[in-house]
Amino acid sequence: MAEPTKLLSYDVAAHRVDAHGSLARTKDAEIVLDTDIAGRSDAFNPAELFLAAIAACMIKGIERVSPMLKFELRGVEVRLHGERQDASPKMVSVDYELIVDTDESDQRLALLHTNVRKYGTISNTVAEATKLEGTIRRKAAG
Repeated sequence: MAEPTKLLSYDVAAHRVDAHGSLARTKDAEIVLDTDIAGRSDAFNPAELFLAAIAACMIKGIERVSPMLKFELRGVEVRLHGERQDASPKMVSVDYELIVDTDESDQRLALLHTNVRKYGTISNTVAEATKLEGTIRRKAAG
């Protein structure tokens, strides 16, 4: 009989600081949240946190698969754009661009993208709930 798959678990606690913001904590980290109805420029709002979670997932995925693929890179940038509808409020699409500073071939870059898409916990979850589309490209020289 096969052993049951072990599930990983995550815990975050958040609390309201005042009418202008909140604070979320996990492990030894904390992040200020924009929960002000008027918005604030010095913190991520929920939609921006959602996009940041996708970006973090993709970058972490690249960190995970690069050694396995023996993929050499100097850096990674992820640019995301989300579209939200008001009624009923939800994210209807997320577009991304992965920009990799590398000398690897186009085929190897495509392989990296395939692996990032296949094994990303957050990106896989999002892709089941809304349109998630994007590209990967090499960082321009200079």
